[in-house]
Amino acid sequence: MNIRERLLPPGPGHWLGTDHFGRDIFARIAYGSRIALLVGGGSTLLAATLGASLGAWAGYKGGWWDELIMRLIDGLMAFPGILLAIMLVTVMGPGLGNTMIAIGMANVPVFARITRGVFLTGRNALYVEAAHALGARTWDIIRYHILPNGIGPILVQATVTFATAILTEASLSYLGLGIQPPDASWGRMLKEAQPQMGRALWSVLAPGAAIFITVMALNLMGDAIRDRLDPETR
Repeated sequence: MNIRERLLPPGPGHWLGTDHFGRDIFARIAYGSRIALLVGGGSTLLAATLGASLGAWAGYKGGWWDELIMRLIDGLMAFPGILLAIMLVTVMGPGLGNTMIAIGMANVPVFARITRGVFLTGRNALYVEAAHALGARTWDIIRYHILPNGIGPILVQATVTFATAILTEASLSYLGLGIQPPDASWGRMLKEAQPQMGRALWSVLAPGAAIFITVMALNLMGDAIRDRLDPETR
């Protein structure tokens, strides 16, 4: 931080310029990427683990378990993901850990629905019935037969959720509900640069471009994984 170097344009000394406190924007973008990837990865892992577990149990067991779990999932899906994340982080409070949990919980329903579909299809497949007839245990059937043949949609959704989580974290931080100072967040950088947008446009463009490029790259990765794993798209 150097007040004498505040709002400097991009140049050799500061590749992306400086902000209103004289902080190097490139350094803050780089540090903010660590926060973005940590929140994106952590929340996606939480959502995939919990959502896939609920969906697998509902799809494989069926009956009243399926009804109970899916009615709960339907209730959560009635709220937009960003609104649910805002509600959760408002209750739990801002911060890195709470933001990660809130975003992860908001994405549980979509993983549950996808995994349930995979297990509903897989449990009636001929190779699963053959495994049952040979005396295979339930866990072995799930591990070696159902999941390997249905992991594609879950992996694709994981990349989409990763991108969505980064965008949601930026939105929460922009609203003051996510990552708190002194930690750097791309959304927080946008919020702090907004008053200087007229005279220091680079301070807004840099974090905005970081969000756009990262989210776009993750979505393209998801498309590539889908094309690779889905024979119908080849």
